[in-house]
Amino acid sequence: MSVPLPAPAVPRPGAARRRTVSVLAYAGMSVFETGIVTEVFGLPRPELGVPWYELAVCAERPGPVPVIGGAALSTPHGLDDFAAAETLIVPGVPDVDGPVSPGVVAALRAAHGRGARILSICSGAFALAAAGLLDGRRATTHWRYADRLRRRHPAVRVDPDVLYIDEGQVLTSAGSAAGLDLCLHVVRRDHGAAVANAVARRLVVPPHREGGQAQFVETPVVDDPRDARVARSVDWALAHLAEPVTVAVLARNAHLSERSYLRHFARATGTTPIRWLIGQRVRASLALLETSDAPVERIARAVGFETAVTYRHHFARIMRTSPTAYRRAFRTAASSAG
Repeated sequence: MSVPLPAPAVPRPGAARRRTVSVLAYAGMSVFETGIVTEVFGLPRPELGVPWYELAVCAERPGPVPVIGGAALSTPHGLDDFAAAETLIVPGVPDVDGPVSPGVVAALRAAHGRGARILSICSGAFALAAAGLLDGRRATTHWRYADRLRRRHPAVRVDPDVLYIDEGQVLTSAGSAAGLDLCLHVVRRDHGAAVANAVARRLVVPPHREGGQAQFVETPVVDDPRDARVARSVDWALAHLAEPVTVAVLARNAHLSERSYLRHFARATGTTPIRWLIGQRVRASLALLETSDAPVERIARAVGFETAVTYRHHFARIMRTSPTAYRRAFRTAASSAG
């Protein structure tokens, strides 16, 4: 049985002044990662009812920047503009084995020194590390580059097994597509879940993948009618998270034996039904923490946890914080935007 929750709190409108974001362009880059940043922060979104971001694409030297495919991107913005933004994004470095430009390092240090928020996507973590911004911090990058980042910058606590890491002022993400998860996470921090979910819907992507999710799962692509049954059982479970959901119940919904269901679920998803279910329940609780004043105990029951203790345990394991701290962080962000 579902547990009724009070109506969500109405989000406060954002600040009248638009937040500034800069993204670094460099010779030989792929435009995909810059495109992610442009799509999330640069595209006007008046329908959301909050002041959106003001984006500047910057280069070490203003002018044309050659990109993969023989095209060129031209920008009037240099490193001074890059360093002046409230949020700086480094989508990659020209060479993960080469030195990072002293000009870029100086710009990152200057921005960090005045309190700017700094993000990296994929190999952009090497630029942040070269500037000393990752020393003593947890950070991630594309799994292919994790060992190189660890060897070159031993003071960085490299975690290659996550999509992104939020260390407050400094945030890092894994390979290219994980940059989209990180950018949406930043929107959630700035404007709350409702706005971030609206942006995700327009991008036709999942509204939220927690940063602690694995970068990839080594599982074969399968073509088996029984896996379609697994997919249907997953859809059913998502619609009944507040109810008791067991492997036996899921197997019945899939019209499979429990043993067969477990085997096909693992092959289709790379995990177990219970582990998947716990993750979905924690994910479902995020919007409730952000948009309602319901006690943690009631939220735990609303998403299917028997006790608040169990909910807190799994929330901390997946989100690496507590439900109360998570709510406080997003409420603080919403208040500062109002």
